[in-house]
Amino acid sequence: MARSTNKSDGSTKPAKVKKVRWYHQLWQAYRMTAEFDKWLNLWLIAAFAAGFGVFFAIGMATKKTVYFSALGVLFALVVTLFVLSRRAETAAYAQIEGQPGASRAVIGTIRRGWTFPEEPVFIDPKTHDMVFRGVGRPGVVLVSEAPPHRAKRLLENERKKVNRLVANVPVHFIEVGDEPGQVPLRKIPREMRRLRSELTKAEVAEVLRRLTAIGTAQLPIPKGVDPTRARIDRRAQRGR
Repeated sequence: MARSTNKSDGSTKPAKVKKVRWYHQLWQAYRMTAEFDKWLNLWLIAAFAAGFGVFFAIGMATKKTVYFSALGVLFALVVTLFVLSRRAETAAYAQIEGQPGASRAVIGTIRRGWTFPEEPVFIDPKTHDMVFRGVGRPGVVLVSEAPPHRAKRLLENERKKVNRLVANVPVHFIEVGDEPGQVPLRKIPREMRRLRSELTKAEVAEVLRRLTAIGTAQLPIPKGVDPTRARIDRRAQRGR
């Protein structure tokens, strides 16, 4: 942490961290999205016009133009922010899609309920195939980044390792990719939320403790997205 020095007595005090205002976050989200979405401005203009137009039309019909126009501005701003958040989410995924470790970046957006090590439990430095392992109330989930013909074998190998230490614990597979039967990158959180809870908190802690003994892959991380650093900007997704 940065510290400031008091020259009079030589004492040090923690430097104040400048608070990021909401409008700064909004501007950052807009700039990030505009770099990858050339149609962003048209989408935002159309969203505002549509939101305002609905209330303006109601105001004209009821002869309360001023009142409904004011409501229309507020509603239009909400609609515009919603569109910005969705376009920002799409842009965030576009930045990492197809790069090694992208699925770990998406998993990092799941705030509660799951524990994922930063490093993959398996990585092939030649093919860049990866498997990440998480533990939560539904059990153990294995997330693969590999073509379908290799992903199934990798996931089964990791399942055997898990079952040796924690028998009778549900193990779920998620194959990340765009091939038939695989889960697109942006749908990983939704796929994990669909898993039903089957373990208690105490059981989750015990499973996590035992699986820690397996460790994670110690092979070099291939060039591309570093799974230990890659993150999707949640603020950009929300547009604020």
